[in-house]
Amino acid sequence: MLCQECEKNKATVHLTKIVNNQKTEVYLCQDCAQKKGEFSFADDPLSLHNFLTGFLGGEYPQQKTPEGGLVGVSDCPNCGLSYSEFREKGRLGCAVCFDNFEEQVTPLIKRIHGREEHRGKVPARTGGLIRKKREIEKKRQEMEKAVRQENFEEAARIRDEIKKLEKELEG
Repeated sequence: MLCQECEKNKATVHLTKIVNNQKTEVYLCQDCAQKKGEFSFADDPLSLHNFLTGFLGGEYPQQKTPEGGLVGVSDCPNCGLSYSEFREKGRLGCAVCFDNFEEQVTPLIKRIHGREEHRGKVPARTGGLIRKKREIEKKRQEMEKAVRQENFEEAARIRDEIKKLEKELEG
């Protein structure tokens, strides 16, 4: 979608205003949003950039190279992003960056999400596999709870459901 202001750049800001119960939505590029005075991306203490860099700031003391990078952390072989650039910007440059900086990024993700794997929304059309895996995980927790409560008949029933779901997952 193009910016509704300049009609040239890609819209990256979705602004929704509600004034006197009147809702207006505007799609702007970052430059137009700044020109309109709606956002101050660089100085906003609540910006995503500042949020992420706050998580990155100084928690993992590591030695620096003379160029300012971290010892043992090489630049991304795909896009060339350095870890220090990632720390400044708060964004990775490409999918390979995640693999390259995995050791540094994984603790950050765990702090933000509470776990290392993604637990967000599942696409309605293509999320069947993910839903089944989550259902199996939930059933395993239910089975463990039933065992702790010494409700072995319920635990056996849930175990059978898990086996059925696992067969569906394989087939």
